[in-house]
Order: sequence, then C-alpha cells, then structure tokens
Amino acid sequence: MIGQVAKAGRQRGVTLFGLLFWAVIILAGVALIRHLTAGNRTVEFRTRPTPEQLLAERFARGEIDEQEYHQRLDMLTYRPRVEP
Repeated sequence: MIGQVAKAGRQRGVTLFGLLFWAVIILAGVALIRHLTAGNRTVEFRTRPTPEQLLAERFARGEIDEQEYHQRLDMLTYRPRVEP
C-alpha cells in the first residue's frame, strides 16, 4: 500500500515536470516568433507616406491645382520664427 502511494506521487511529479517543461518550450517558441516578426511590424510604419508625399500624389492625380498644391505645401512646411 505504501509503495503504491509513493509510486503515484512520483508519477504525479513526473507529470507535473512534463507539463512545466512543455509550457516553457511553448512560451519560448511564442517569444521567439514574436521577436522575429517584430521587425516586420515596424516596417509598416516607416513606409507610411508623409503628408508632403500625399499632397504630391494628389497634385499628380490632378485632384488639386498648382496654386492649391503650393498653398498647402507652404502650410505643411511653415516654421514660425522664435524670437530669443
């Protein structure tokens, strides 16, 4: 009887160790995949067109005329002078 209880305890310990082992392996795999694909997510943000590029595209498509293009470009690039 005591031998059976000890044997059952060891089996539970082995099962618990096995579960922890696989949990660590799976979490490490998920972390590795997220790390390897993290660079791809930042590329999306870098390739986003700037407001100036969007304005130039609208001008190229004929949505706005040259006067409106320069007017809006001046507003986008306006830098007020700061008096010291």
